[in-house]
Amino acid sequence: MAPDHTRLPARRTGLADPSSIPGWGVDAETRNDPTWPMRDRADSPGADWPHPVPQQGGAEVLQSVEYKARPAVYGLGPQPRGLSGAMRRAAFRFSESNWWHWLLLLGADRVDMVEGIGSDLATGRVPNLPAETGMAAAWKHDARGQVLKWGAIAAGIAVVVMARNRRRRA
Repeated sequence: MAPDHTRLPARRTGLADPSSIPGWGVDAETRNDPTWPMRDRADSPGADWPHPVPQQGGAEVLQSVEYKARPAVYGLGPQPRGLSGAMRRAAFRFSESNWWHWLLLLGADRVDMVEGIGSDLATGRVPNLPAETGMAAAWKHDARGQVLKWGAIAAGIAVVVMARNRRRRA
């Protein structure tokens, strides 16, 4: 059943009056702010603790340009390799506020997936793409969306094939 939009209140334009919003500005007064003692690290107890010994590791760790030093302890995931590794290294030359940083990382993930499939095929292992890409779960929870997606893919392939056949005839 569709919602009845005639009963919705009219939208107002303009800024909201902060005094009409319950709880607005509760942390504006430092005496009423429970996190205040921890904000100023110079005054808080325990601020003079010795820094831990930095983790030693020979592995390559990609680090954001925003940070001058690594944290004392960090995780080591798979090492950057191939084209996806080069894309990740290029991404970390940009600030995290730059959209190129995130686009390159997203692209590197896609390239890494293709490199992994190629690596599997090169070693004689045929990957189970439906299981590894979550197609069973997608079909279970969004069958209509999957039908639409695969229909759009099939239509796109059909358009490309028809265009190529038309060029060959001409």
